[in-house]
Amino acid sequence: MSELEAELRKAVRGEVGFDVTSRALTTMDASNYRRVPLGVVAPHDADDVAAVLEVCRDHMVPVVARGGGTSIAGQATGTGIVLDFTRHMNGLVSLDPDTRTAVVQPGLVLDRLQEAAAPHGLRFGPDPSTHSRCTLGGMIGNNSCGSHSVAWGTTADSVRELDVISGRGERLRLGQEWAGAPQGLREVVDGELARLRTGFPELPRRISGYALDALLPENGADVARSFCGSEGTLGIVTEAVVRLVEAPRARALAVLGYGDEGAAAEAAAGLLPFGPLTVEGMAADLVPSTELLPRGGAWLFVETGGEAEAEARARAEAIVRAADVVGSTVVTDPGGQRALWRIREDASGTATRMPDGSEAWPGWEDCAVPPQRLGAYLRDFRALLTAHGLRGTPYGHFGDGCIHVRIDFDLLTEPGVAAFRRFSEELAEVVVAHGGSLSGEHGDGQARAELLPKMYGHDMVRLFERAKGVWDPDDLLNPGMLVRPAPLDANLRFSVLPREPVDVAFGYPADGGDFSAAVRRCVGVAKCRTTSAAGPAVMCPSFRATGEEEHSTRGRARLLHEMLAGELVTDGWRSTEVRDALDLCLACKGCRSDCPVEVDMATYKAEFLHHHYEGRRRPAAHHSMGRLPQWLRLVARTRTAPLVNALAAVPPFAWAAKRLGGIAPERDIPRLAARTFSRWWERREKAPVGTGGDLVLLWPDTFTEHLSPSVGQAAVRVLEAAGLRVALPPTVRWRTPSGGGEGVTVAMDPVSLLRGRERVCCGLTYVSTGQLDRARAVLRRTLDLMEPVLGTAAPVVVLEPSCAAALRSDLPELLHDDPRARRLADRVLTFAEALERHAPDWTPPHVERPVVGQTHCHQHAVLGDAPDRRLREAAGLAGELSGGCCGLAGNFGFEKGHYEVSVACAEEQVLPAVRGAGEGAVVLADGFSCRTQLEQLAGVRGRHLAEVLAEGLEASG
Repeated sequence: MSELEAELRKAVRGEVGFDVTSRALTTMDASNYRRVPLGVVAPHDADDVAAVLEVCRDHMVPVVARGGGTSIAGQATGTGIVLDFTRHMNGLVSLDPDTRTAVVQPGLVLDRLQEAAAPHGLRFGPDPSTHSRCTLGGMIGNNSCGSHSVAWGTTADSVRELDVISGRGERLRLGQEWAGAPQGLREVVDGELARLRTGFPELPRRISGYALDALLPENGADVARSFCGSEGTLGIVTEAVVRLVEAPRARALAVLGYGDEGAAAEAAAGLLPFGPLTVEGMAADLVPSTELLPRGGAWLFVETGGEAEAEARARAEAIVRAADVVGSTVVTDPGGQRALWRIREDASGTATRMPDGSEAWPGWEDCAVPPQRLGAYLRDFRALLTAHGLRGTPYGHFGDGCIHVRIDFDLLTEPGVAAFRRFSEELAEVVVAHGGSLSGEHGDGQARAELLPKMYGHDMVRLFERAKGVWDPDDLLNPGMLVRPAPLDANLRFSVLPREPVDVAFGYPADGGDFSAAVRRCVGVAKCRTTSAAGPAVMCPSFRATGEEEHSTRGRARLLHEMLAGELVTDGWRSTEVRDALDLCLACKGCRSDCPVEVDMATYKAEFLHHHYEGRRRPAAHHSMGRLPQWLRLVARTRTAPLVNALAAVPPFAWAAKRLGGIAPERDIPRLAARTFSRWWERREKAPVGTGGDLVLLWPDTFTEHLSPSVGQAAVRVLEAAGLRVALPPTVRWRTPSGGGEGVTVAMDPVSLLRGRERVCCGLTYVSTGQLDRARAVLRRTLDLMEPVLGTAAPVVVLEPSCAAALRSDLPELLHDDPRARRLADRVLTFAEALERHAPDWTPPHVERPVVGQTHCHQHAVLGDAPDRRLREAAGLAGELSGGCCGLAGNFGFEKGHYEVSVACAEEQVLPAVRGAGEGAVVLADGFSCRTQLEQLAGVRGRHLAEVLAEGLEASG
């Protein structure tokens, strides 16, 4: 243990982490930069902060304050000690509705403050798109703004008082009329009054540099306001008194369509006299789907408020009438507004990929100009991009003249980095020529501080340095930011990654087969760090259960980044740090859809486990549950299911089996079906396969086959009632007859197909445990069996969502060298999709029951549930299913050591929904894991949608 670590552990009550994982998790924020800290401290209170500063001052070690780690300019990284305020100093101390103020700690997430203020009709004005995870301390440090700044200003406009500890350990209470100013600051200001009155551009989003003009006497000598935006370089905030504003009782959202972003930018300033709450802009390049948007190539999102819905709508419609648009829509429904705002908020992640999939990066993320000059600035900006051969799609706060953009810089090669520097220097001159600020929201950090002399001149920058010296004479706090900055092209996070592609098993088609590029997808916007899953979202259940960064998608991506870098994590694929972080990943695939840049941690986990255990002894659970299809097939062949069930019911035998299999002792072993689905199928009476409607192949997945054959039986009943011909996949290898599809259809007689020796399998259990060699072998055998089917038009209907997702996504990505894989993946349909596409005129039985339950996480992430929603509606099954993850997640919840997290995930949404269900509600759960979790934790029997519809058919006659 180092001397510094020992002294910190002795001095503070909070956690001190000098281990590899703690350091690796804080090497980066949401910027292009990377610095490796010595350690991380999570202070309990202000005394801990003061103690850390004292110890670090004695050792001359820098200190960096960190909130949610979503900063885009690099200011939340450092080489010394990082203070993590999110663990303990994250509380709402008080809220006074009468004075409309709140007292907050720096680690409080903005959404938690909004939730507390809402019952009083109040809110905190600024609301960055990262509102679900950014902290108040970080917002103060960056002087954050958000979409409502045209109405309520920046964070500085909302700060009343700040409790701060200076670099020398002085505890100060900052406020107006020089309250709390460190000794010497007033003298610096009094000697530079003329410069301070003339040296700052007048615009609503001027964030760059220190706000020393707030200390002018005509501005109230507001030390607290001046401190905002100082990026942790002047002092450490330990508590803040903030102003709340009255929230409109009703809101309307007008989305205005324009031909292009230039037209939208020119129009934005003209809407400000109408008093809107927001004027946000974005272009079509950033929108995955324009289904919810009016006609246009770019849009302004203009929100209005009122005492009632009619008043808010009237104001929105007045704006529409005054605007020269190609299309428009006005939405007053809160759900509809949220759906539209998600399109805008996700742009911060969506923008990191060009339409062709190539990478784009921040660096010039948020320049701001006077709103009236926005159109002209965008034209010059576009011209500069073209001159440098670069691409980027601007979006952001058009009403404030603030533009966000990610640009496809080449930050991997020396020539590319040199071009990045040249572009940055030239763009800074363009911004200044338009009377703008290099930063209009996210701060200067390392990305722009070097160029501040272009904006302010050298004399003003020297004045900034003098102010920093008053607050922090030892340059202890976040050195290299704002004054005496590090070069903007130093410490780039990509420089440490391998230049040659890493040898991997999956194909990573969206990343050119490059695992490093796949890991680089995580840009740190941290949508995975939300403390509640909004609506149908899933990501990231393990983080919500533990609250630990290493259990977030971002945290795991950071560890994988450091594994590839090899500086902190030095043992590559054998890393225990990466293994332990991935251990609580449920492989729910939620990040594949909910992450704005589609990080796919489930695939990365399978890849890592494949390499980590290559040639080594695997955990028992990988054998017992990873090879589940083999064990269940053996039981079926020997017809010993009754014996296995009987033994599992005897406590000593069950205890021994769970211990040997690495299964959580708290779990019950599921009962096996006495008769498999295939055996039931073989013996049932049915119409010949050659007559009737479209032919569909019903996939006998492992869970339906051996554990829930009633689901398969119900599906057959419904599909045939809909007029479809049902067959099971081949179980012997067929040679396709000459003459085409008709001969193939005859060869697929459903009885004769069962006389073979092999079974199709999606490989899910092998993939989830990282047994990728075995998974490939199983999937190639499956493709051999399915080859005659691939020559027909028959779709493949998969009842188990996780198996359907494995066939849709894992199969073509794992067997990327086999064209049959993509052909089979494209054939896979869910139960609802099959009915919608192949029996569009069929009317399901009218069940007329309320439903509760949960959309399977793999269905949400990979398959989509729109056809299921439509089918439920047609059947009279009313109600919404919850989001999140059930927590069992295949083998995850059964593995020893995962039980508590598994239960915590279930308790988030699905268990409360089921417990609160009304009389007669149907509990829907299409996944076997979901049904098992409900049965074992709530004593409730969940049912597949096919079972509910089959019962409806029986009831109707």
